Amino acid sequence: MSRKQGSSGKGKSAGRGQQDTNNKGSVRGANHNKSKSFARGNAPVKPKPNSAKTNNLGEVRLNKYIANSGICSRREADAHIAIGLVTVNGKVVTEMGYKVKLTDEVRYDGARVNPEKKAYVLLNKPKGFATTTSEGKGRTVMDLVANATSSNIKPIGRLGRNSTGLLLFTNDDDVVKKFTNSKKGVPRLFQVELDKNLKFDDLKRIQEGFKIEGKLITVEEISYIDGQSKHFIGLKIKNTGNTIIRTIFDYLNYDIIKIDCVAIAHLTKKDLPRGHWKHLTEQEINTLKML
Repeated sequence: MSRKQGSSGKGKSAGRGQQDTNNKGSVRGANHNKSKSFARGNAPVKPKPNSAKTNNLGEVRLNKYIANSGICSRREADAHIAIGLVTVNGKVVTEMGYKVKLTDEVRYDGARVNPEKKAYVLLNKPKGFATTTSEGKGRTVMDLVANATSSNIKPIGRLGRNSTGLLLFTNDDDVVKKFTNSKKGVPRLFQVELDKNLKFDDLKRIQEGFKIEGKLITVEEISYIDGQSKHFIGLKIKNTGNTIIRTIFDYLNYDIIKIDCVAIAHLTKKDLPRGHWKHLTEQEINTLKML
C-alpha cells in the first residue's frame, strides 16, 4: 500500500458536489431559509421538493412515481402498468395516466416502490463530527451533507468522531446491503498512525488473524506504508465501522494517533478536500452496483 493513496484529498477542486452548488439558481428563491451546514466550500443549494413532482392535490402520475424510484424509465413503467405488474394500495392498476399520492403504497412485481430519487454522496469527513443521524449529538456528518440532496440519505457504516476520511451516503437499500453483507462486504482502505513502530511480529499476527476473547479477528490486508516510518500502517477491512481497528491495536498495546479512510472500493479522495462532498458519477455508481 502506498502513502500516496491517502494524499489525493488535497486537490484543488471539491468535485461535482462543489461545482453543482456554484449554479446561480441554487441559492435564489430559497426564501432565505438556508439549512445549517459546516461544510467548507459546499455552498447552500436551493431546497427542492420531493423528487416526484406533484400537482396542487399532492398527486403524481404513476409512471413518474415508478421512474423516480430508479426502477425503470417512464415509458417502461407504462408497459409494466399495462400488463398488471403494478399495484396501488393493494389493487392492480392498468390505467394510463393514473395518479397517486406520495403516501400511497405502490408495489412493482410485489416489491414496495420508493418514489424518492436515488442519491449517492461521498464525503471527505473532517475531525469533530459524529457519524449519526440522531439529533442532540453535537455536530454530525449530516450537517456536512445537509445541502447535498433532498433525498433522505444516510451514512453507510461509521467513522469515529475524531476519525477522518471517506464516508458514503445513500438511500439505495441495495447498495447498503452490499456493505452489510456478512460474507462479501465492500473493502475500505485506512491509513493508521500509531504512537510507536508496529513490530513486524505484530504485523504478521494481524495479517494471519488471531483471537480476542475467543473471537477471531481478521483483516483483508495490512502493510507498512512505503516511504514512511513503521508508525504508519495501511489496513484494508470490510467491516462497516472502524471499531475493529481500535480493538486490534488496543489489544496489542498500541495507541492510535490517527485513523483516515482513504478509499472505499474504487472511490478515492481525488479532487475532494476535507469537509467537502460530491455526487458520484454514473460510472462510479454503476461500478459500485457491480461489486
